[in-house]
Amino acid sequence: MRRQRSTIRDVARRAGVSVTTVSHTFSGNGVVNPSTQARVRAAATALGYHPDVVASGLRRSRLGVIGLVLRPAVGVEPQQIQDVDYFPRFAGAAALTSLGQGYALMLVADPSVPDAPATAWACDGIIVTDPVEHDPLVAALRVGGMPYTLVGSDPADPDDPHVIDIATEPITDRVLDHLAAAGATRIALILGTDPIEWNTATERRYRERTPPAAQYVRYVPERSDPEEGAAAADELLALPEPPDGVYCMTSDHARALVDRLVARGVRVPEDVRVVCGSDADGLRNSAPEITAVDLQPQALGRQAAAALLRQLEPALTLEVPPPAHGTLVVRTSTRA
Repeated sequence: MRRQRSTIRDVARRAGVSVTTVSHTFSGNGVVNPSTQARVRAAATALGYHPDVVASGLRRSRLGVIGLVLRPAVGVEPQQIQDVDYFPRFAGAAALTSLGQGYALMLVADPSVPDAPATAWACDGIIVTDPVEHDPLVAALRVGGMPYTLVGSDPADPDDPHVIDIATEPITDRVLDHLAAAGATRIALILGTDPIEWNTATERRYRERTPPAAQYVRYVPERSDPEEGAAAADELLALPEPPDGVYCMTSDHARALVDRLVARGVRVPEDVRVVCGSDADGLRNSAPEITAVDLQPQALGRQAAAALLRQLEPALTLEVPPPAHGTLVVRTSTRA
């Protein structure tokens, strides 16, 4: 039989204090001396009592929870997210920054998707990674007055004031410069299809910097089979002048591309230099190891959490170090 839950009156009776004193002990309101607080908490522990955080949150219009929506994670298996360095490192840093200010971070489903749980709307604010073009979630957050922070901009609304800069164009410059310095003169771009800044700004910068006659862009959906990367390699090798450098945005496709190049007798990096747009464990374990962009997910996670916390607590003076945008982890695939 389930034990009946203890009440605040039970705690007050056991500790020999008033109900108000118990309430102030747990809410932080009023003044309760430390020895009395200790007695109240000991009584609560003995009785298995804990405050009703939902009721308390409703009274304060604050639950103490920040929601995190990983926009590219819709329709993706959890294992696929874990295999990419970016997401767990981002979420971990954002969670620790939030915790340091008394908030919990909770991964929630996109509430703008039909039949999605409405859990996100109970949060005090929401962090959205990689908003899509004309993002319906961002529109809903604005209409509902929900505080939010975006990591990367909505490509259709680059002037949103609540955006953490992911520096896509400077990163693209760094990659193209690195490939050129490694000896590449004909650089291809293998790009995802999600309508997010990471894709759109990368392609725009690539086309600005690459002569039209030398441009080659292959679109590979982020969640397609890794063998799409191998197919892209076959297409590149079939060109009249195959590229000697490749910037491939997603890790699974970059690894499959390199595997296919090597299987067909192409030397990496002597014949083709390859850089991936986001680091992952599979790139470190490939043969050869693949150079990748460190997107600084931990720094971005701290920035996103801090920006949202400052919206929730206007008096908060929380500063975090900026990301070192464009850092490259140079490995065998581009090393001379």
